[in-house]
Amino acid sequence: METYTDFVDLIAESLKKNWDLDALTDYQGVTLQYKDVARKIEKLHILFENAGVAKGDKIALCGRNSANWATAFLATLTYGAVAVPILHEFKAQQVHDIVNHSEAKILFVGDMVWPELDAQAMPHLEGIINIPDYSVLLSRTELLTDARERLNELFGRKYPKYFRKEHISYTHAADPDALALINYTSGTTSNSKGVMLPFRALWSNYQFAIEVLGKQVHRGDSVISMLPLAHMYGMAFEFIFEFIHGCHVYYLTRIPSPKIVLKAFGEIKPVIVISVPLIIEKIIKKNVLPKLQTPSMKVLLKLPFISGRILDKVRQGLIEAFGGNFYEIIIGGAAFNSEVEDLLNKIHFPYTVGYGATECAPIISYEDWQKFKKGSCGKAAPRMEIKIDSPDPQHTVGEILTRGANVMLGYFKNPEATKSTLVDGWYHTGDLGVMDAEGNLFIRGRSKNMLLGASGQNIYPEEIEDKLNTLPYVNESIVVQRDEKLVALIHPDYDEAERDGLDENGLRMAMEQNRKDLNVMVAAYERISSVELHKTEFEKTPKRSIKRFLYK
Repeated sequence: METYTDFVDLIAESLKKNWDLDALTDYQGVTLQYKDVARKIEKLHILFENAGVAKGDKIALCGRNSANWATAFLATLTYGAVAVPILHEFKAQQVHDIVNHSEAKILFVGDMVWPELDAQAMPHLEGIINIPDYSVLLSRTELLTDARERLNELFGRKYPKYFRKEHISYTHAADPDALALINYTSGTTSNSKGVMLPFRALWSNYQFAIEVLGKQVHRGDSVISMLPLAHMYGMAFEFIFEFIHGCHVYYLTRIPSPKIVLKAFGEIKPVIVISVPLIIEKIIKKNVLPKLQTPSMKVLLKLPFISGRILDKVRQGLIEAFGGNFYEIIIGGAAFNSEVEDLLNKIHFPYTVGYGATECAPIISYEDWQKFKKGSCGKAAPRMEIKIDSPDPQHTVGEILTRGANVMLGYFKNPEATKSTLVDGWYHTGDLGVMDAEGNLFIRGRSKNMLLGASGQNIYPEEIEDKLNTLPYVNESIVVQRDEKLVALIHPDYDEAERDGLDENGLRMAMEQNRKDLNVMVAAYERISSVELHKTEFEKTPKRSIKRFLYK
């Protein structure tokens, strides 16, 4: 491993170097410069110290993305406390459980989350702080009450003239294996587990981003943060890398619908785009594919000269839709729809698909878009190794194992899960895949999702769903097994059906035709026996993966 640079020192140096630059903006709201962030960090340090927070204590954060959320997180790490980011989409009971399980002493909470919570269900908290203005919502100690009431006085006494960059000094043990944060997984296949991430993992992910994007992303450049800050994908590559690098991060403080996203891209023109597949797929399925699937367009696309010009226009239009100023779009967090990827590949769109896990903070594999191989998730990231647990890794599917600087310390207070997941230094991802001779990783599904056919065949439902999701009126789907038969649960695109004049019966007939068409496309043992329609969207994790375990 390259020489570890103290991660807290990197934060301090960025604050000093970029003092007068814009740092964090709530889209259509307040902007904090790096000096403002430094000042707020210092005030929070004074608050922690006078409230009796010790080094190593846990501080939880739960709220929508915002400049103040990011600042409280930085203040926690630079103080020497352990951050516990909690996804604001979690149900109240999950938040209570995580706060209690993590032994958090202080909870920073967003104004939209707080009304849903019950402070009595978190009896060990000493205080709850409101993220928008850092006011105290609940104090169970006189120390915290007094510290918050006298905060401006204490700050003024410590810095009687004014706070300058020379005052930034964060005392911190430079041990790369010291615990930085506990990130609770979003529970796609099971209940959340507390992933213990050391500073070396945060540093290694930052170093990775510098190595692969440092020449394309520059100090002062703008980026948009769409993914939850409490999820490692968004935290690492829409916040930590850019903040240390001196960029300007814009937070979409509302749910990133395609309309809001496209408006923000047009105004901010980000230099890099980080996304989960669902956001990209929705934009392309709604705005691009319908135009290419009209009868006249299909004829034109068969003519070589004209088809090339049409595809160039599609490419340019799509690039403009994302602001027209980005080097590449990096897609990760869930499986990517093959129809959408085929289109992007055909028009030579600058996209790439990475692969990671919370347990690796998060990056495992990546490749620059110009070298990226369609259908893959790139190659092992710097300081990481990947192997397939299979007798023939190129042709026979096996579990994906990885080891390296990014890998977690283990699961908090869960030695059994740690022991079964970390074996001889290798992290067992639970994902299945193959790897070609060049080291490109191809994911086939999750081992927990794999189904067994009547004659012992391995069935990967994600591959069937990928085909099903390209058929008419299918918005999203899950394939489950019942009495050795495969059943497709489908949430239809009701808007599309209504547009085409289909009533409930017509929609059912269309889905039955989809079932027949799909069964021609898949192996005999992968054929669907029946279809069930779901009126509402399937429940998802914050990275927009379906919580499959709820529908088995």
